[in-house]
Amino acid sequence: MLQKREKVLLLRTFQGRTLRIVREHYLRPCVPCHSPLCPQPAACSHDGKLLSSDVTHYVIPDWKVVQDYLEILEFPELKGIIFMQTACQAVQHQRGRRQYNKLRNLLKDARHDCILFANEFQQCCYLPRERGESMEKWQTRSIYNAAVWYYHHCQDRMPIVMVTEDEEAIQQYGSETEGVFVITFKNYLDNFWPDLKAAHELCDSILQSRRERENESQESHGKEYPEHLPLEVLEAGIKSGRYIQGILNVNKHRAQIEAFVRLQGASSKDSDLVSDILIHGMKARNRSIHGDVVVVELLPKNEWKGRTVALCENDCDDKASGESPSEPMPTGRVVGILQKNWRDYVVTFPSKEEVQSQGKNAQKILVTPWDYRIPKIRISTQQAETLQDFRVVVRIDSWESTSVYPNGHFMCEMPVNTPESPWKVSPEEEQKRKDLRKSHLVFSIDPKGCEDVDDTLSVRTLNNGNLELGVHIADVTHFVAPNSYIDIEARTRATTYYLADRRYDMLPSVLSADLCSLLGGVDRYAVSIMWELDKASYEIKKVWYGRTIIRSAYKLFYEAAQELLDGNLSVVDDIPEFKDLDEKSRQAKLEELVWAIGKLTDIARHVRAKRDGCGALELEGVEVCVQLDDKKNIHDLIPKQPLEVHETVAECMILANHWVAKKIWESFPHQALLRQHPPPHQEFFSELRECAKAKGFFIDTRSNKTLADSLDNANDPHDPIVNRLLRSMATQAMSNALYFSTGSCAEEEFHHYGLALDKYTHFTSPIRRYSDIVVHRLLMAAISKDKKMEIKGNLFSNKDLEELCRHINNRNQAAQHSQKQSTELFQCMYFKDKDPATEERCISDGVIYSIRTNGVLLFIPRFGIKGAAYLKNKDGLVISCGPDSCSEWKPGSLQRFQNKITSTTTDGESVTFHLFDHVTVRISIQASRCHSDTIRLEIISNKPYKIPNTELIHQSSPLLKSELVKEVTKSVEEAQLAQEVKVNIIQEEYQEYRQTKGRSLYTLLEEIRDLALLDVSNNYGI
Repeated sequence: MLQKREKVLLLRTFQGRTLRIVREHYLRPCVPCHSPLCPQPAACSHDGKLLSSDVTHYVIPDWKVVQDYLEILEFPELKGIIFMQTACQAVQHQRGRRQYNKLRNLLKDARHDCILFANEFQQCCYLPRERGESMEKWQTRSIYNAAVWYYHHCQDRMPIVMVTEDEEAIQQYGSETEGVFVITFKNYLDNFWPDLKAAHELCDSILQSRRERENESQESHGKEYPEHLPLEVLEAGIKSGRYIQGILNVNKHRAQIEAFVRLQGASSKDSDLVSDILIHGMKARNRSIHGDVVVVELLPKNEWKGRTVALCENDCDDKASGESPSEPMPTGRVVGILQKNWRDYVVTFPSKEEVQSQGKNAQKILVTPWDYRIPKIRISTQQAETLQDFRVVVRIDSWESTSVYPNGHFMCEMPVNTPESPWKVSPEEEQKRKDLRKSHLVFSIDPKGCEDVDDTLSVRTLNNGNLELGVHIADVTHFVAPNSYIDIEARTRATTYYLADRRYDMLPSVLSADLCSLLGGVDRYAVSIMWELDKASYEIKKVWYGRTIIRSAYKLFYEAAQELLDGNLSVVDDIPEFKDLDEKSRQAKLEELVWAIGKLTDIARHVRAKRDGCGALELEGVEVCVQLDDKKNIHDLIPKQPLEVHETVAECMILANHWVAKKIWESFPHQALLRQHPPPHQEFFSELRECAKAKGFFIDTRSNKTLADSLDNANDPHDPIVNRLLRSMATQAMSNALYFSTGSCAEEEFHHYGLALDKYTHFTSPIRRYSDIVVHRLLMAAISKDKKMEIKGNLFSNKDLEELCRHINNRNQAAQHSQKQSTELFQCMYFKDKDPATEERCISDGVIYSIRTNGVLLFIPRFGIKGAAYLKNKDGLVISCGPDSCSEWKPGSLQRFQNKITSTTTDGESVTFHLFDHVTVRISIQASRCHSDTIRLEIISNKPYKIPNTELIHQSSPLLKSELVKEVTKSVEEAQLAQEVKVNIIQEEYQEYRQTKGRSLYTLLEEIRDLALLDVSNNYGI
């Protein structure tokens, strides 16, 4: 039965007024406890998450611990955490929206073993606040009382550890209830998690910051800033008009001198001010930080100052030399802060000389935020010299009136690579790794403008005449330690998001585009796989896995590599590494590079031929590159041009992924991350079979081998687009490829249908995929296991890995959906400003690939567009084509057949459209007020469009296998039959993405920065 109570709340409105609200508060005998030990699961009605059943205790943090140590509580190793409603509300009211949203997201995240218990609605847990009792004491008492009830509710079967920073509470409650332990958070980490290094370092940093802050407050004999006024005084002042509420905006060009308060709420309506309020100098800013909601008192008009208009040579100067006074504007001073906008800041450590000049206590360091608008932050650390070459992430803890600067603690560090402090290979790593810098010609082949270079290749002839093929992948795990701040963020993002004109990186740019990226001419750490191949048959004799040091000799783009492969050596003028060489060296290095590309391609052809013999599918996807001009306007839409060198690189990556999958599964059969591709349902192939039948082709879909052979044979010599469309339909029929933990599936379910391999994973792109980071750690652990060495770091259990795989799969689908929507948006933007009636580019050739009752589906090869074209409009008129083949709308009817549709007018004219017919199409934009714009296709002629000569270069060639590949395939099949060798192999979906910098033409996609993207379930990806 519910019990009624009354609760009095004092709430502050957006306008600054205080409201006294009396709410009815109902207590319940049962609220969800979310524990698997619950004796009454039906009564508790558990919804959502349950706490893990394999923990040794539950931990309940006090309100102060939640506020100060939330980033430690986010560590996934900490399990069985129960957040009390009382503690969560304290965070909401005392730490602001940003911290509270972070806590809410933690509770929602299925990967974290934590739950919310609504203790203030449970009859036995609710405690009214006693007269004269402070809010802090009541909160601690309520949380302890709820902890005791929870322990008894679980029938005393699970010990409870309450962590608090209140020494009086520890003394009072420490031994009061058997089974409920009350200790400090530091004590908890020392006893229960002694090996969790990152958590201990973060805890020490927070504790040190607090101690320094307390000591400074005791030692200070004067105040640097006036105290902030009490909240009730501020609210009364805002209401009366004496004070003004607004948001502080700091001038980044004069950050030490100028800030402005933009009026907010009632202040903007009730005030006579027509401009922002100038806050001149740090004293007047009174410890407020850019973005804070502040309360301002206007100064007398004779103290008003003008906006600075002169250039400033030194940001710390109070005045720029030669400054002419500007018109005085309303000027004020901050008297209080209503809402802090503190967040995490990237900062730079001072040089050794600056550290020495900062004073006697070298443990107190002033770090400089990357954002000019944020003041220097004092942190306490004993690693000042160690961290001089790093940028770190710092969080502000407080800013006392006795301190010139705010106090904070650092959370994670990032390496620095600048001209003044270049990154270098450490001597320790040089001893541990195989050095390939002088022995191997290593180079990368990527799209133009690529910055996040994950992979490089090498090939050379060994002394015994055999070949050595090497795939060298960026060693991201060297820089991203397990459960570090960067690792947790990368795990949350799971993938890099590639959009039409930009990308959103999974890792910070200092790693993704610099220190981890295998750029040309610089030393980099890599994880390498090197195979010894038979010089004639290319059969694999040996394989080696390990960490290496490489120096990529060339950073090639696909088109240049293809030109070299084709024998066009004039392209070397576009390769920067050749520009400063003399003719003799240039010729020698060019011959070496051309041989390497040719040999790689030859090896890839043979490996691909073996895969083809086992049923590897060659699928077709439409990928469009958006070309932007110098002003970031859309210049053109260019479908990707298929090149043989694409397949060369992809084949090497597939080979590496396959061999790594076998290696980690052999070492960790129940906790390896692999990638599976289930066979598609046969009914999904029905449209493919019917369309192929219209052209006289038979598609056998009984297995991946028969499907691959059927698609190879479905070639129309007069129209190569037919094969592309059939392969595209086969792609649409496929199931999604998914990551999984090997402990959750039987071995026969590991198979990858599209690539026909028994085991497959993703290893080759750790800069842009978190799955690859996990696989790298598994591979390193497998190597250590082989060497009988201790495995560093804890690997994911099968359960945790399965949850992680589910999260990564969801993020990947969201990324694919975002990329698709971004491409569609740019396609619309490209045609939006063009007049379909006069613009030549709005007329294009289209191919019918599906028949509907009132129209057809078209593919526009020139722009990679798929869409519908109606043959019957909203007025009931049907399309008619006269003797000149031009279309018009007339009364009539449509008759649909299996492979064609006929439009017949009332005066007897008829026109028939068949599958794979080429028609002339007009492209326009269908605008919508409520939804996104869409592309509208209209058939204007039943004859193919004659392509102007200027556009011929954009037509993509069919992605067909060369005669050489077919010949090699045949020889391999014969060899397999003779030796009765069974091989299972697959092909990986290979995509390239345009990567450009600069402002986008659309601003809505800026919201994707927080990666709150849509999840979808109907997208295909291998």
